[in-house]
Amino acid sequence: MRTRIAIFAGLVFAGMPTLALASGEQEQVGEEAFVDPYIDIRYRLETVEQDGLPRDATASTVRVKAGFETDEWQGFSLKVEGEATAHIGAEKFNDTVNGKTQFPVVADPDDIVLNQAYVRWHHNDVVDLRAGRQVINFDNQRWVGSVGWRQNDQTFDAVVGTVNSPAGPSVTYGYSWRTNRIFGPDSPRGIFRDNDMHFVRAGYDVPVVGNVTAYAYLFDVPDAPGASSQTFGVRLSGQQDLGGAKLLYAAEYARQSDYGNNRARFGHDYLLIEPGIAIGPVTAKFGYEKLAGDGVTALRTPFATLHAFNGWADKFLSTPANGLRDIYGDVTIKPAGPKWLKGTVFRAVYHDFKSTRGDLDYGQEWNFLIARNIGKHVSLSLKYADYDSDGFASDTQKFWFTTQLKF
Repeated sequence: MRTRIAIFAGLVFAGMPTLALASGEQEQVGEEAFVDPYIDIRYRLETVEQDGLPRDATASTVRVKAGFETDEWQGFSLKVEGEATAHIGAEKFNDTVNGKTQFPVVADPDDIVLNQAYVRWHHNDVVDLRAGRQVINFDNQRWVGSVGWRQNDQTFDAVVGTVNSPAGPSVTYGYSWRTNRIFGPDSPRGIFRDNDMHFVRAGYDVPVVGNVTAYAYLFDVPDAPGASSQTFGVRLSGQQDLGGAKLLYAAEYARQSDYGNNRARFGHDYLLIEPGIAIGPVTAKFGYEKLAGDGVTALRTPFATLHAFNGWADKFLSTPANGLRDIYGDVTIKPAGPKWLKGTVFRAVYHDFKSTRGDLDYGQEWNFLIARNIGKHVSLSLKYADYDSDGFASDTQKFWFTTQLKF
């Protein structure tokens, strides 16, 4: 524990040059520096009330990221980033490795990790190649993401390259052999090794229509055979100016089947339809999302940023065997005034959950968010989720207070 505290403190002190630069004490050095250090400190208080467990959870945690990026030389640059997470005060939550199963799960265990370390080669905005440990976020992160909501990022040891055509199309190919998951290296679920994962994407901005992306994700994961699958899909997103308002839209279809060492045999559909409208400070969206299941297996997205989908209470991180149908409404308001309110974001989301097989009721959920940036370096947010079970999982209420400092 003392070693972890020492390293944790080291990460903080590693970021001190950035704080000095931000305060103007080394402006000249900062303008000429080849190495650009940075620090990102995030504190969170998370509480969870979950029916069926004897105790409520209270998790007070702090996450520190500190690292540096170099400027480009002949197109080459380097990024190295450490990350440390520690709880503050009593450990009244199940962090997935501490054995406190009388509490609900808050998946932010204490850890110290090498979060990112990669070499990048960038050539004339045409070729972008990264090799090493890195975050990977594709599209809306429905299939592949960094799970940035949790204190420990999900990262991949991978090689990822993108080629952008002057005519507009872009093509990405990536190969990953290891996934460093949010549960940290002390968890038996924290690292998936010896993976054979392929990411293939092609995107094009179609005039008037919007952005069209076709993708193929082929995942063979020996440490989690149930996560092995092949998924082929296409996504459309865009907006149209209506004169005083904007029509927003997104639609996606994918087909997923067994792959690699997955012993199950299945074929499942994914469907998303999400129209919306933006008028002044108000954006409203209505969504229909389907992740099919056959009663034994279901479509899975184990490498997604799952917290962003199907309710913030996280009751559907793994798709139920009978599948999931999520109908939702999402309203965001960003007031333009008065001055004390400008820059604040208000958001409310409602979900109605059912199965795709048998039309079983799963429950409903309300989500609420208030967030605000204070200057360039500080952000605050309050967030709440209330899942009302209708026979699936259990009633759950979660609350978060988060503040973040970046330099």
